[in-house]
Amino acid sequence: MKSESVSPERSALLTLQRATHATLHLIATELVDLDLTASEINALANLADGTGRTVSQLGAAVGARPTTLTSVLDRLERRGHITRGTRAGDRRSVLIELTESGHATAGLIKQTLNDLERRALDGLPAEAVAGFYAVLDALTREGR
Repeated sequence: MKSESVSPERSALLTLQRATHATLHLIATELVDLDLTASEINALANLADGTGRTVSQLGAAVGARPTTLTSVLDRLERRGHITRGTRAGDRRSVLIELTESGHATAGLIKQTLNDLERRALDGLPAEAVAGFYAVLDALTREGR
């Protein structure tokens, strides 16, 4: 079903920005003891499954250019949360992997994000949540 028009009274993009700022504030409050930036939290959350990723793969997952991601990875490496190594068969690709402390921190981040999402979406009809994801996917495609 296509939207007939965008409402001039309510902008989906402005509402998304407000929700993003509110969510980032909530995440920062919940995870304040980790002393991590939003970008560091995002990177660790995307590595939480334990799968190593190249810088370009991680950049695509977090929505950042590899050059922008470099300083985030530098900080995470200094804190002992990640390692950077070479990928088997391709010495030019840098592989980002979690350390033991990185796994623990990423697990805490992922659990916190899951809990926040569950609280926020609890009680909404499945169709509304599916529609929400469809809108996010459409906006993501538009931004590529």
